[in-house]
Parts: sequence; C-alpha cells; structure tokens
Amino acid sequence: MNETHSDMPRAILSALAAPSRAAEIDPADDVYGWLIGSWSLQVLHYRGFDLRDERLSGEVHAGWALEGRAIHDVWIMPAREDRRAKRMARDPQNDMYGTTLRAWDPALRAWRITWNNPARGHRETQIGRRIGDEIVQIGSRPDGQATRWRFTDMTPNRFHWIGEALDVDGKTWRLEGEFLATRAGM
Repeated sequence: MNETHSDMPRAILSALAAPSRAAEIDPADDVYGWLIGSWSLQVLHYRGFDLRDERLSGEVHAGWALEGRAIHDVWIMPAREDRRAKRMARDPQNDMYGTTLRAWDPALRAWRITWNNPARGHRETQIGRRIGDEIVQIGSRPDGQATRWRFTDMTPNRFHWIGEALDVDGKTWRLEGEFLATRAGM
C-alpha cells in the first residue's frame, strides 16, 4: 500500500464505515440503528447546570461501522459552526468533541459502549440495551463512579438524551447532561 498522508482520511473512513447492520445482528437487537444520520442538539443541562437560557447547541453524527457490527458517532458541543465563530470565547467546561463506539456483543446480547471526549479528558464504558421504551446504558467512569445514560422519547426525527451519575449515597441518580435532538434538516 502506497498511501500518502492526504489519502489517509479517505482510507480510514472507507475501512471504518459500513452501509448497514451486520446480518448476524437480529433486527430485535438493533436498538441503535435509528440513530444513524445527523442530529442537531439543544442543550438543556450539562455538568449539572441548567443551560436552557444559554441557547447552547450541539450536533451528533452517527453511522454503521466495523462491517456493521458497531455504530460509531461523534457528539460535538458547541456545534462546529459556533466553535468556529466563538473560538476564543468557548467555555472549557462545556467543551465536547467526543466519540462513542457501540459494538454488538453476541455473548451478552447487548452493546458494549466506549465514550471518549478528549476535549475534556472524559471517558466512560457502559453496556446498553432496550428496557421498555428506553435505551438504557449503565456503566462507570475510570474512577468507578456509576453512570446511566438514557435515550427516551425516540421517534424517527427526535430523541431525548439524559445522562446521570450515581450520587455518593449509592441510591440517587444525579442529572449531569440533558439534550433534545432533532434530525438535521428537519
């Protein structure tokens, strides 16, 4: 292979991207396929702060990856347009440019999730599955703090995302992030 550096983005994207779900994943287990595409985010809460009055926006882009055995996405906040316009004024506490890899694990019959936001040094691992009308991801941070992320109110063109962390009392889930998403172009 004689790829130049200018060919590398195209080569990795071609190797990473997949056109659809792998055949061995049963349609009933495809709990994330609806996420494929681009989404605009309205940020309601982040890091426990109510940001509705801030009018902070974000974006999500998701696609099938790894021969259709995973979904790879990028969550960006503030949205790229705002990041360019307000580069110097961006609040480092509200900086998110991270990626999620949701890989199907047939032995668990669930999705193994890895989140990494290098803009803030934030990492988490979780297990995701459908529970009732929600998709629930349970896991932890490197320091052991338990987390729960949920997709609720999902339609083909909208969803509500809620991120929580287990409080030190071991019983109370504390709201850390909340987004309303609308499919881009809607």
